Amino acid sequence: MGRLLVLALAVAFVTPKPSLGQHFPGTSPLENEGDIASFMIRGIDSFLIQEIDASVGRRAQHWNRDLTSGDAYAKSIRPLRRELAQMIGVRGRLVPFTSPSVVALADEVNELTPIDAKVSRLRVRWPVVDSLRGDGILLTPVDGHSANAVLIPDADQTPEQFSDKTAALVSAGCRVLVLRTVSRKRSKRNGKANLTNREFLHRPAFVLGRTLIGYETHMVLAAVNWFATTEPNKPVGVLGHGEGGMAALFASAIDTRISVTCVSGFFSQRELGWQEPLDRNIFGLLKKFGGAELATMIAPRTFVLATNPGPKLKLEGNGAAPAELIPYAPSAAKAELNRAKRLVSGLDWPVVVTDDDDFGQFQFTKQLGLKEPEIIHEPAPWFDVVKSTAQAEAEFVAHVDGYNQWLLRESPFVRKEFMKGLDTSSIDAYEKSVQPYRKHFAQKTIGHFDQPLLPLDVYSRRKYDRPQWTGYEVKLDVMPKVFAYGALLVPKDLKPGERRPVVVCQHGLEGRPSDTIEGDHPAYHNFAAKLCERGYIVFAPQNLYIFKDRFRTLQRKANLLGKTLFSIMVPQHQQIVNWLKTLPNVDPKRIAFYGLSYGGKSAMRIPPLVPDYCLSICSADFNEWVLKNASTRHDFSYVWTGEYEIFEFDLASTFNYSEMAALIAPRPFMVERGHFDGVGTDEWVAHEFAKVRNLYAAKLKIPDRCEIEWFDGPHTINGKGTFEFLDRHLQWDATDH
Repeated sequence: MGRLLVLALAVAFVTPKPSLGQHFPGTSPLENEGDIASFMIRGIDSFLIQEIDASVGRRAQHWNRDLTSGDAYAKSIRPLRRELAQMIGVRGRLVPFTSPSVVALADEVNELTPIDAKVSRLRVRWPVVDSLRGDGILLTPVDGHSANAVLIPDADQTPEQFSDKTAALVSAGCRVLVLRTVSRKRSKRNGKANLTNREFLHRPAFVLGRTLIGYETHMVLAAVNWFATTEPNKPVGVLGHGEGGMAALFASAIDTRISVTCVSGFFSQRELGWQEPLDRNIFGLLKKFGGAELATMIAPRTFVLATNPGPKLKLEGNGAAPAELIPYAPSAAKAELNRAKRLVSGLDWPVVVTDDDDFGQFQFTKQLGLKEPEIIHEPAPWFDVVKSTAQAEAEFVAHVDGYNQWLLRESPFVRKEFMKGLDTSSIDAYEKSVQPYRKHFAQKTIGHFDQPLLPLDVYSRRKYDRPQWTGYEVKLDVMPKVFAYGALLVPKDLKPGERRPVVVCQHGLEGRPSDTIEGDHPAYHNFAAKLCERGYIVFAPQNLYIFKDRFRTLQRKANLLGKTLFSIMVPQHQQIVNWLKTLPNVDPKRIAFYGLSYGGKSAMRIPPLVPDYCLSICSADFNEWVLKNASTRHDFSYVWTGEYEIFEFDLASTFNYSEMAALIAPRPFMVERGHFDGVGTDEWVAHEFAKVRNLYAAKLKIPDRCEIEWFDGPHTINGKGTFEFLDRHLQWDATDH
C-alpha cells in the first residue's frame, strides 16, 4: 500500500499541466485570503506574547531557594547572581582604588558651591573595569559620616539636580556619591538615525556582550567596592530613581555588601520591557528574572520601595527604536512586591513601602540607621550648572563610546580564544569538535524554543504556470500559532522516479517570495525562476523581516526570552526541509540555501542549525559583521541606521561571520560580493573571508568547497559564479535544461 501511495505521488508530481487553482499533490487546498505574510507575523507575535506570559510560571524551575536562614539563602542563589551579572554585561574585575579622582573643568574650581559650610561637594571620577570609569558628585559631611551611599538619578536628571533633591540624606550624616547616568538627549547620528544618547551607546554595547544599564550598574558596584573596602564597618546603601532605580535594583541583586536598597520610579513587573527604550533590552532576562525575582535577590537585606512616579516618555521612530515609558502605578509595584514576598515566604526580610517620600530618601535614611534628616527646602544653586553639565555629559558619552570601541578592537582575540576547541586535524575530527559550538550558537546566540515541530500539515494552491515550470503558494504548520509560507517552483520536465536537487532562495529585507520569481527586481533578477529554468526544484520562503516595526518588535519580545527572530525562522526552515525531503522527486541530500541581503544574513545563521542544507551561499551581506554592528567610525555601521532589531547579544565574544561559516563547514560555502555594494567595503569583506578560506583550504584541505565571487556591481544577485557553484556541488548539469 505504501509503495502504491509513493508511486501515485510520483506520477502526480510530474503531471505536466494541472488546471489553474489546483493544489500541489499530497497537500490540502490553501484557502487563506488576504496577505498571508501579514497573518504569519500576527501569529508569531501572538506566540511570543504567549511565551512571555508563560515565562512567569516557568521561572521557578531555575530557582532552588534555601530559606532556612539568610546565609543559606544567599548561598543558594549565588549562581543566579553571577548569571544576572553576565546577562547585563557586568564583566571583568573591578579596578581597586583608594579614592576617586577630583575633576575640574576648565572654567570651574575643584570644589563646587556647597549647600552650606557643613558639606563638601566635589566633581569626581573613579575607575570601574579596564578603561571604563564612573563620573559624578561626591558629597561629604564636614563633621564626619556614619554611612555611605550611592545615589543614581534617572537619565533625565543630572547628578547636580539629584544631589540637591536628596540633600537631606547628607545632612543626616551620610557620605554620598551621586552617579552620572547617560541622558536621553536625542540627535541625529552621523546624519542618519535620530537616537538618544542611551540608544546610541547601547547598540554597540549589546553586540559586545554588554548593555548600557550594565555599564551603569558596574559603576555603582565600583563605588560600593570602594566604600566597603575602605570603610568596612559602615553600612552601604544604594538609592536610584527611574533608570537609576533599575541600576540600584541590579547592583543590589548582584552585590550582597549593599545593606539597604531603595528603588524609586522603576519597580514593577518586567514582562512589558519590550515596549520600553532599547537601552533596557536585556537578552534572556525573563527566563529567570522578573521584577519580583530581582527583588528577592536583595533579601534578607533591607528593601525600600518608593512608589514615586517614574519617567514618562514616548519615542517615535525616525531611525530609533520606537518606545514608551509609562509610569508604573503604585498598585502594580505593590502587587509585584507581594509576589516577591511570596517567593521567599518564611525568610525574615525587612521591606518598607513609602508612597509620599521624595525618592524614598527619608525611609532610606532611617533604614541606614542615620539620624532624622533635616528638610532642606532651597539648596544653594550650583556653580554654572548648565554650562558645566553640558560639557560633562558630552565627555561622558564620548568616554563610554570610546570604551565600546576598545572592546570592539579587542574582540577578535576573545573570539579566537572562544573557538580554540575546533580540531582541524581531519574532517571527522572537525565534525565532532564543531558540534558543541553549533549547540552554543543554537541555544545561547540564536535561541531555541523547546517545542517540537507540529506534524507535517501542508496547504497549497497553484499560482504560476510558466512554459518550463509550475509554481505554488505553500503554507506549513510549524509550532502553535506559527506557520511557514513560501513558493514552490517545480520544473515541468521531471520524470517519474527522478530525484533532483533543491535550491531554497531567500529574499531580503521587506521582501517577498514573488520578488525572487518575477518582475526583475533589481536586487534579485528573478534568480529563483532562473534556477528553476536551469532544472532545479526551488522553494522561496517568506521570512519574518517584513512590515517594518511589526517585525522589529518581534525581536524585542524574543530577546527578553533569550530568543531572536531566527529562533522562529530556524524551525520554519527545518519544517520546510522536512517536507521537501518527503517529495518523491527531491534528492534529500541535495538541498541548498542561497540568500541575498537579509537572506544572506539568514544564510549565515540558518544552515548551521539546519543540517539538511548541504551548502550555503551568502550574497550581498557577508561582512566583518561585528564591526558593522558595533563601529562608530565606519559609515556602513548599523549604529547609524533604522535596523534596531539587527543587534545580537555578545556576537563579539563568540561568532563573527568567519566563525558562523565555521559552523557551516565542512559543507560548501560561497560568498557573492559586488564591489559597489554599500553593506560593506571590499577590504573588510576580504578580511573576514580570508579567515574562512584559511579554514577550508589550509586547515581542512578542502579548498574546492569555499569560494568568493567579486563582481562589478551593487547590492544584487549576480547569478554567475554562484550558479556554477550550485551546479558543481549539487552535481547538476544545467546544460540539458
